[in-house]
Amino acid sequence: MSGPQPRQAWDAAAYDEKHAFVWQLAADLLELLAPRAGERILDLGCGTGHLTRRIADAGAEVVGLDIDTGMIEQARRHYPGLRFERGDAADFSVAEPYDAIFSNAALHWVRDAEAAVRCIARALRPGGRFVAEFGGRGNVASVLAAVQATLAERGARAIPSPWYYPSVGEYAALLERHGLEVRQASLFDRPTPLEGGEQGLRDWITVFGRDFLAGAGDEREAFLGGVEARLRPAAFRDGRWIIDYRRIRVAAVRVA
Repeated sequence: MSGPQPRQAWDAAAYDEKHAFVWQLAADLLELLAPRAGERILDLGCGTGHLTRRIADAGAEVVGLDIDTGMIEQARRHYPGLRFERGDAADFSVAEPYDAIFSNAALHWVRDAEAAVRCIARALRPGGRFVAEFGGRGNVASVLAAVQATLAERGARAIPSPWYYPSVGEYAALLERHGLEVRQASLFDRPTPLEGGEQGLRDWITVFGRDFLAGAGDEREAFLGGVEARLRPAAFRDGRWIIDYRRIRVAAVRVA
C-alpha cells in the first residue's frame, strides 16, 4: 500500500531497545480487545509487531499495518510468520472488513484524525469493534513546556507539537459522527518511568521528538541539557526520569 511518508523516519532498533514500555504497558488494553480464535483483526500502527504477535497468540488472523518502513521490516524480522504491511492510518482501505481494529500508542501521530476514523469505520464489519489507546489531552505537557521554553531561551522559533492529543469528548464525538458507538472512553494519568537512567529523557526526545531536535539545529546538546535542567526538579527521581503521560482509551462498535 502506497502513501505519504511518516513525519519522521523511526529508528526501529532504538525503539525496541529503549522504549519497550510503549507496548509492555498495553496488557490490559489487549484484555479489553479480547481477541478470539478465528477473528480477523487489524493492528493499526503496529510498530515492531510485539502486540500483533500477542493478538495472533489468541488464535486471531491478524495483520499489522504501519506507515514506517523500518518498523515494518523490524516486525517482519521479529515475527516472520505474521503478516505486516506498510500503510497510512489516515488513508487505507481493505478488501474485506475486519471483526476488530486495535491500536496502541499510534493515533496521536495521525494529525488528520477525521480521515483516520473514516478509514477505521469503513474497514470494520457491522458490529465490529474498535479498541485504542493513545496520548490524550495534556499528555507530556511538562515536556512540551520545557522544550518550548528552552528553544525560546536559545533564540529558536517555537516548534508546533507533532502530536494530536484530544479530549474524551472531542474523540468520542468524532467516532460517533462516523457510525462508531462509544461503549467505553476514559482519560487518565499514567506517570511513566523512562528506561536508560540519566540518559532516559534525551533518548525519549531523540526517538519521539525529532521535530524539536531539528529546531535546535547545531545546538542539540545545549538544547537537550536545557530541557533536562528545567524538568529535573519535578521529573527525575531515584535515578530515573518519570514523565507525565496521559492516555485516552476508547472501545467502540460500528453500528452504521
